[in-house]
Formats: sequence, C-alpha cells, structure tokens
Amino acid sequence: MSKRSAIKRQLREGVLDSPEFLQDAKVRRLPARVGGWSPLPSNDERDQGYLKTLKPKSDGQAALMEAVDHANLVLALGPAGTGKTYLAVAKAVEALEAGKVGRIVLSRPAVEAGESIGFLPGDMEDKLAPYLRPLYDALSDRLSMKRVKALMAEGLIEIAPIGYMRGRTLNNAFIVVDEAQNCTYVQLKMLLTRLGWHSTMVVTGDPHQSDLLPGVSGLSDIAERLEAVPEIAVVRLAERDIVRHPLVASMIGVL
Repeated sequence: MSKRSAIKRQLREGVLDSPEFLQDAKVRRLPARVGGWSPLPSNDERDQGYLKTLKPKSDGQAALMEAVDHANLVLALGPAGTGKTYLAVAKAVEALEAGKVGRIVLSRPAVEAGESIGFLPGDMEDKLAPYLRPLYDALSDRLSMKRVKALMAEGLIEIAPIGYMRGRTLNNAFIVVDEAQNCTYVQLKMLLTRLGWHSTMVVTGDPHQSDLLPGVSGLSDIAERLEAVPEIAVVRLAERDIVRHPLVASMIGVL
C-alpha cells in the first residue's frame, strides 16, 4: 500500500483525530493577535499609505510648492536638477486626483539640444515622443504607466508641443510648460495668455541653458516683467536646491 493510500485510509477511519496522535503530533501555531489577524503590519511598523508623499528637499523647493498652492501662475527658474519639472507635474497629478482640476495639459517646445536628429518615423505622437519623454517620466513616477495611458485616452492628461497651443483657452486645467528657456518672447506671451478660469499654470526653465541662439530666449525677460505683478509668483531656484548627484551642483558652479 502506498503512503498516500495509507494516509487516506487513516483519514477515513479517524486515526489522525485520535488523542494519542494529537498528543504526539507537533502542532505549529501562529501567534495570536489582539483584535484578529491581519495580513498588514501594524501602523507602527510601516509608513502610512503606498503613494509617494510629495515633500520638498530644499528651501527653494518648499517655496515653489507653496507658490503653486497659492498662485494661479508660477514661473520656476533654476538650473538643472532642482526638481522644477518633477514638482510641477507632481502638483498637477495631486490637483487632478483631488478633483481640483478637470485635466492636465503638459507642453514642451520641440527643440533639439544642439544637434540634429533628422527624420523620425511614425505619426505625430511618435515624432514628438523623444522631446516629451521627460514629462512621461515624471508622470509615470507619480502614477502607474497603465493609469497614465488610461487618463490620456480619456483626455484627462494631454501632452502637446508649444505650436499646438495657439488659439486655445484652458479652463479648469493644470498647465505645465516645461523647458521654457527654449521659447521665444512671442511664444511665451502666447502660452501665458492661454490661462483660463479655475486653472493653474506653472512655467519651468533654466535661462542659462537655452538651446536657441543667444538673445532669442524670452524666459528671462518675461520673468523680470511678471515679477512686478503681485498675483504672479516667480520662484528662482539656485545650486543649493539641486537634488541630483552632488557632482551636478559642482559642475553647474564651474561650467
């Protein structure tokens, strides 16, 4: 008789339930919990929530986050690595999830960084994908890529180049204009006047890292003019606000 058959026979005859067997058997018991067992550790053993908490890592980032909460138009100027784009997109996602806005509009100039990449195959979305990749990265860090695609399919998240913004009025939206140093004065003036009712716009860029010809970028001029408007916040980040590798801050200081 096989071992499996013997066990089945013992189960049928109730041998395994006999007191002698239970006395000799080693029973491993789970520790009892007050209030019942839970698959999750107690609140003292884990950080609350699974979503990433948006926290500033410098005084400049704290000022930027506060400005976004209190102003409908914010210009964030600073060197690379200060978290301008990430914080702007994160605040946009936060506003959408909280129901404060009905959609997110992300825009970026399709300007090549000092080199010609030639013809790109595919439709318009495929051609623009390399330029808009930083915005996708920031979105996917706050939301799953599956949810990002679902929101884009529903029209709740729109990613478009600067050239497609003319003539539009963006109501009930959170607009992020990234890499604004690659926009001319006329382009930025056009973008800023797209702001509609119940909307927030954040314009980010580094005036010292423009891919346009010298004197063509309009970001510095626009920022200086708008600083005089009380309802508009102009936040200037510095090298001390860089949150990338420490070498980035060191390089920015000497380059």
